[in-house]
Amino acid sequence: MPKGKKPSVEAFARGVTAETTKSVRAASKSKTESRIPTLEIAFHDVEGARTQAAQIKEFVLDNISSLLVQLEAKCKMNGIQVHWAKDAESARNLIARLCEEAAPVGSTIVKAKSMATEEIHLNEHLIEKGYEVVETDLGEYVIQIDHDTPSHLVTPIIHKNKRQVAESFSREGLGPYTESPEELAAQARRHLRDRFKEAKIGISGINFAIAQSGRLVLVENEGNNRLSTTAPDTHIAVMGLEKILPSEGDLPLFLRLLAGSATGQRMTVYVHMISGPRRKDENDGPSNVHLVILDNGRTKVLNGPYREILRCIRCGACLNVCPVYRQVSGHAYGHVYSGPLGAVLAPALEGVEQLPDVAKASTLCGSCEEVCPVKIPIPRMLLQLREEAVRKGVLKEPIPWSMFVFGATSGLRWRTGLKLLPMSKMAQHPMKNGWTEFRDLPEKQGRDFRKWWNGRS
Repeated sequence: MPKGKKPSVEAFARGVTAETTKSVRAASKSKTESRIPTLEIAFHDVEGARTQAAQIKEFVLDNISSLLVQLEAKCKMNGIQVHWAKDAESARNLIARLCEEAAPVGSTIVKAKSMATEEIHLNEHLIEKGYEVVETDLGEYVIQIDHDTPSHLVTPIIHKNKRQVAESFSREGLGPYTESPEELAAQARRHLRDRFKEAKIGISGINFAIAQSGRLVLVENEGNNRLSTTAPDTHIAVMGLEKILPSEGDLPLFLRLLAGSATGQRMTVYVHMISGPRRKDENDGPSNVHLVILDNGRTKVLNGPYREILRCIRCGACLNVCPVYRQVSGHAYGHVYSGPLGAVLAPALEGVEQLPDVAKASTLCGSCEEVCPVKIPIPRMLLQLREEAVRKGVLKEPIPWSMFVFGATSGLRWRTGLKLLPMSKMAQHPMKNGWTEFRDLPEKQGRDFRKWWNGRS
């Protein structure tokens, strides 16, 4: 999303192309349909597994201070250097300093997919410092060469199709034009392989950090995370402070829930467990591993009314099932976190004053809560955010709904409106103009309830 004033979700939606909507809907539908069958194979009791995961994440939020202290101590015992960043600026500066200590300016940095680094706009900062930053996830690489931004937590280019990717690769000289997914992947692989060999620094996110052992866990399907975290001499991992799990025993539950909810897989292709830098008797791996623990507003959220959103394990299931997200894509939300998750997390992190309208980008159908692997009550928090935005005066209710309230709070006005409803198609009024732009007015069906009620025996 370009810098400057962001359009409202509704305004952005008017410019979304049919091609984009088709791409987003197709991918979202596929992931959603595969979720239930996969989870039913993975768990005898899917609801029980979700409840257990929610309870573990609540325990994390209730005990996060002690768990973070435990994680830091265990990581240091393992040889991992731990750093704390209170906000995006301090995180960027810290990581830039670590890069300067690890490699000269101008060196190549390979990056695995990381929403935390997207959140703090790390790439732009390191490029300004003179480093060459190369995204190695296939989707993120397309985003980078197109000067675009991710549109989904798990599938960054969900808004693009094969033709658009093929055009981008052909433009960049990666190979002859082809719309074969296998050949496109091969073109990217051939191009990126040399970048791994020359890189001195690798940067990644973290899916889970185990407080009990100090182990860092990453999941992926492409193999680029493994190369990004082991081929360079220095590995820098960035995680939001809520990514902790208390013990090793919790990990299998979350690995299965994450894979099933995110992509409909029983398990991701790769699960990386990083316990520290290369040891003396090992030939491979980084000699330095750094863990940057990011706050950037999370403590504020933890102590506020939207704390439950910090349970999120970034599976993207709520995006996939959301009818609004499917229609408008992730870019409509104006933030790195989009969909139902972003509609809560983004204003919770940055303040409802900065993003007053994203909480209204929802039908409140409840599907997001139904599919969430950690049972986050997203609809309730969306209503809270709407109320907060109106109370603070940063979101004004449109006139049509004020008219509805006016009519619905008086018996006489309501009965009069019902009598006039058959003539509404011919009348011009603000509520009709706003409502019927994308919808049909309801048709009266069945008998009149009041007449039936008054005439019942």
